[in-house]
Amino acid sequence: MSASGFVPSIADARPRVDRRGNRLLGALSGRDFAVLEPHLEPVRLERGQVLFEPGDDVATTHFPCHRTMASLLVVTRDGREVEAATIGREGAVGGIVSEGHKPAFGRAVVQIGGEALAIPTSHLEAAKTGSPRFGDLFSRYADALLAQMMQSVACNALHSAEERASRWLLATHDRAGDRMIQLTQESLAEMLGLQRTTVTAVTAGLQARGLIRTHRGRVEIVDRPGLERASCECYRAVEDHFAALLPEVDV
Repeated sequence: MSASGFVPSIADARPRVDRRGNRLLGALSGRDFAVLEPHLEPVRLERGQVLFEPGDDVATTHFPCHRTMASLLVVTRDGREVEAATIGREGAVGGIVSEGHKPAFGRAVVQIGGEALAIPTSHLEAAKTGSPRFGDLFSRYADALLAQMMQSVACNALHSAEERASRWLLATHDRAGDRMIQLTQESLAEMLGLQRTTVTAVTAGLQARGLIRTHRGRVEIVDRPGLERASCECYRAVEDHFAALLPEVDV
């Protein structure tokens, strides 16, 4: 008890949540963020950690921070998987649109481990209902995420393995914020739905042209403009659409 007789509550002693690592949270007004802050919990996500499986009720929404990145995967009956979307510090994993029961269609897996902020999805839904500006921001993010998924469908059907790999490396480079990406060729093959031998040939070709440099468990981006030229139009289409929808959220 203090000299004034005031007894601090647990809420008063709780440290402030740093939202600067996630651009979507950073775009909220101070008033809207104050509604979420008491329910946000800093967590550490590990590479390979599964955030939800198909059919799961998405009870928790995660906001990746800084270099943390997750993938939304479509899983087939025989256990194969292919990436539908990449989510990093510009967005959120889970609980974006639906209300009530939120069964997941795919699997969410952490690709690059690190810091994140977690919140019960029910509190996120309540905040969207209580603030039109808050709800609008998340609706626009949901539109951007849907566009990324739609573009992935076209990309997987129409473009070469090299173009698709280049697109994925560029998107990951944007979110990781570092020339060095923690990535194995096996992981890249799984994300793209390709054979390991195909990915090995593709990365060898990109390295021979001086665009990337492969290390054990890592890929270094050496020539970013060159890698953009090697990519298909899908990378730029998704990024331009995101910027048009969410100018206040910079990847």
